[in-house]
Amino acid sequence: MTKNELLTKVRELKELQQMADELTAEIESLKDELKAEMTVEGKDEMTVDVFVLRYKAVSTSRFDSKAFKAQHSDLYTAYTKTSTSKRFTIS
Repeated sequence: MTKNELLTKVRELKELQQMADELTAEIESLKDELKAEMTVEGKDEMTVDVFVLRYKAVSTSRFDSKAFKAQHSDLYTAYTKTSTSKRFTIS
């Protein structure tokens, strides 16, 4: 691939990433508006035409690795696994 082809692809990728970021922001804004309306109406579930909107509290249990490491550093170290990956960035 020539340098000009690479440059074209990088520029195209940056443009598409910017479009994706803008779409993500617009999606989040619409979600926030819908959640705000549900909150105002005091509903955690609404039917709008053929769509069912749900905005409910969800409880999950997660392992607190920071607290475990503080109390059992030897076990934490024994069961910690290092992994390697590659990260692609453009700046």
